Amino acid sequence: MKTIQDAVVPKTDDWPRLRRAASRCRACPLWENATQTVFGEGPQTASIFLIGEQPGDREDREGKPFVGPAGKLLDRALADAGVDRDACYVTNAVKHFKNEPRGKRRLHKKPNQSEISACEPWWKAELALIRPRTLVCLGATAAHVVFERVVRVQKERGAFLVSPASERTLVTVHPSSLLRLPDSADRNREYGRFVDDLKLLRSD
Repeated sequence: MKTIQDAVVPKTDDWPRLRRAASRCRACPLWENATQTVFGEGPQTASIFLIGEQPGDREDREGKPFVGPAGKLLDRALADAGVDRDACYVTNAVKHFKNEPRGKRRLHKKPNQSEISACEPWWKAELALIRPRTLVCLGATAAHVVFERVVRVQKERGAFLVSPASERTLVTVHPSSLLRLPDSADRNREYGRFVDDLKLLRSD
């Protein structure tokens, strides 16, 4: 039986060391069914720090955040909002892909509180190193971990708020939620709202 250990996050400003330590994390059981740890990516000088829920199937295989369909939609929305994607740091609250095998497919499963808590030291270590001007929560899970309370995304989106992690925090939807909308008119409308939220980042 494998033993679950506490996350050991080194106190360091050495980025490669932090990434290597994260790759060995066994603080929750999610690593057992994942291909690898998916750490954040982007310039250490980034003024914008975007955090989502967890990596998906594509991210798990490639070891990079936001490279799947939701990531492609995020790229397009940032471009339409006039925000340089390459100047942003992107990561997730949970670093391993939680999934349920369904034939040859692996379906996304929402992480539970213990799994989210186990990963909390990692995204906080990333945030401490990046020291961005603005923190962006993509979706309810990310907003929950950042604000340390339940966040109603539709009610609190579209304005900069003060959170325990940052004095300048923006809440918006996760791009994957747009992909799940069955009606094209709804998708177009909600995509426009998503872009409008991201336009606020141009002040950075």
